[in-house]
Amino acid sequence: MRFLVTSAGSANGGGHDAVLAFNAEGKYVGPFSDDPRIVDPRGLCIDPSGTLIYLNSADRMLALDRNGRVVRDSGTMVDLDPGGAVFGPDGRFYVTVRHHRTIWGISATLDSHAEPLLPEGIVPFPRGFGFGRDDSLYLASGIGPSGEGDNTILVFDPDTPAQPRRLVTDPELSPLDLTVAPNGHVVVASESPFRAPDAVVTVREYDPASGELVRIFTPDHSVGFRQPRGLRLGPDGHLYCVGEAHAIAFDFSTGDFLGPVVRLPRLHGQALVLLD
Repeated sequence: MRFLVTSAGSANGGGHDAVLAFNAEGKYVGPFSDDPRIVDPRGLCIDPSGTLIYLNSADRMLALDRNGRVVRDSGTMVDLDPGGAVFGPDGRFYVTVRHHRTIWGISATLDSHAEPLLPEGIVPFPRGFGFGRDDSLYLASGIGPSGEGDNTILVFDPDTPAQPRRLVTDPELSPLDLTVAPNGHVVVASESPFRAPDAVVTVREYDPASGELVRIFTPDHSVGFRQPRGLRLGPDGHLYCVGEAHAIAFDFSTGDFLGPVVRLPRLHGQALVLLD
């Protein structure tokens, strides 16, 4: 097994500006790809077939094979400013577009025009999203770098995508990423208050129907884990999360903190995938 992590560029955290590879023991191996089209990479996910790795670069979307070679390229996309990314139930590749404060979708071939899934400006600052079992869309609405935004989770029903419902009212939530777990629950990485020196980092699990807080996953304070992003449920039943200098893991069934699985100065991780 290998870990791949997108590390932000200098404009957004001073990271390594690359997709980084780590072995199963968490040892840094080196850049996964040296393609110059990879700039300030963000969202990272494996396509439904398990063949290709998709990521967002600063101004384009790319698909790489398992050797790090770019095999699909959307071409330059003006005002992309991408965040997280997932594949939807329709097989399209979806990306948060922070400049337009919405989500765009594009064919997995990356050779078509990207189309908005939601109206422009639907939230002040999108912070991760995922699709539920009934194709509902869950979108984290967080605080942006300049302080604008609100801390909640919205749900969009498939039949009324322009009419979101506020799912979560949690005063301790400050979302930075979101995923939908195999049990259907909404799992959110939180740093509250965002970027504060004394911020509390947690991963919070919510019931997808009621918005009720089900569990809180808490890393050991001594690790110094900050800026949690890149939530990923692994085939081993572990919940992974990447941050400023570490990637960490929890046992999803018990909620136990398993410790760091990756350590690297200036990691500034944005997203993570596991390759077998």
